[in-house]
Amino acid sequence: MWPRICRRIPKEVFTVLGRLHDSGYQAYLVGGAPRDLLRGAVPQDWDIATDARPEEVKALFARTIALGEKFGTVGVLIGDQQLEITTFRREGDYRDGRRPDWVEFTPDLVADLARRDFTINALALDPLGRRLVDPFRGVWALKRRLVKAVGDPAARFQEDPLRMLRFYRFQATLGFRGEAATERGIEAEAITKVSGERIRDEMTKLLLGTDPARALRGMARSGLLTAIMPEFKAIWTTDPSIFTHLAATVQAIKPTAELRWAAFLHDLGKAVTRQVDGDRVRYYGHEKAGQELAAEILERLRFANAFRQKVLTLIRWHMFPADPGLTDAALRRLVGRVGPENIVDLLELRRADIIGTGGPCAQAGENLARFNRRVQALLANETVFTRQDLAVTGHDVMAFLGLPPGPQVGAVLDDIFHWVTEDPARNRKELILEYLQKWRAAH
Repeated sequence: MWPRICRRIPKEVFTVLGRLHDSGYQAYLVGGAPRDLLRGAVPQDWDIATDARPEEVKALFARTIALGEKFGTVGVLIGDQQLEITTFRREGDYRDGRRPDWVEFTPDLVADLARRDFTINALALDPLGRRLVDPFRGVWALKRRLVKAVGDPAARFQEDPLRMLRFYRFQATLGFRGEAATERGIEAEAITKVSGERIRDEMTKLLLGTDPARALRGMARSGLLTAIMPEFKAIWTTDPSIFTHLAATVQAIKPTAELRWAAFLHDLGKAVTRQVDGDRVRYYGHEKAGQELAAEILERLRFANAFRQKVLTLIRWHMFPADPGLTDAALRRLVGRVGPENIVDLLELRRADIIGTGGPCAQAGENLARFNRRVQALLANETVFTRQDLAVTGHDVMAFLGLPPGPQVGAVLDDIFHWVTEDPARNRKELILEYLQKWRAAH
């Protein structure tokens, strides 16, 4: 076991561990690193726990960063690596739902591990001394692919309600199942104490996991999903199969943050537009309603404006006519509405949407592939996609037609755009002005 583990540990990490050991201190890899190393994966972060105090750690290393010395954490820079070194500690209550009221340093490693969230994260690994410390049977949980709280689940979640979301995030990213007793400790409404930014980051990690559908089903089961996004409540009273479809679409789509969020929210508007027409159920305008609901969620979770606009564009146009027989002009107009930077992702959303519905349907897949080939050819050869690409501006229109600023200028530009998309060779200023002269005579 040890040779395999040690091969995955960077030399910079060994340097830090060795310097602490040589100075007479205990030093262990903690957090995600032992968990991932034991799973045969390469850790993303390297956190070290030690009985050395923060001032003692700083005295041992030339390059350090203050990351939270009050809580015992010092950043150490070795080569290209930044490692967090934290002193063994005990903690008081978490009255703010995020940080302990007090921290007390301790020489006791087990006491330090006892404050962690899940048993798979409460392991300590000393690769130099070839020692594994596992007081809460984290290895047992790893072998059973189980996410289980350390001690009383309700107490762990009360300390930091974000841990409820992390419970599902680890199921999504590791492909593990959650322990039923741990899930029963969830009090979903407590998540409202957590900032939108922290929820956003944790939800994004969950959605980018290898098994997000499992985690989303668990969140729905515990009530955590609707506590975070009340917009989903209407689904349970109208048609729960909508949620099943959304989770399946997330699972099927490529793992980028924008695509996973768009897949998760793209049919949210169906719950509020559902109409029964004889023996059929229809959702007229659900893409527009979904865009509005998604906008509220993304704003509440403090996503950057560019991210929001991308996701909302994909949701708004996900019902586009994917007809490979679409005329060139209609295809150019579609790309103009969506934006050339979004059209390929829109096709990916449609592909995942088909799979999430119960596909793939061979004919639908072939039609989408043919449509994609036409889009790629268009992107390679055309330049007129949006009003901004036109050879005239709003000022040109106002000057030529004698119009004041206002919505009529935009309507004229839309008319020009449609005329130009019929034949991109028309996108020359003199030709457009000739068209406007005829337009003025007609209007």
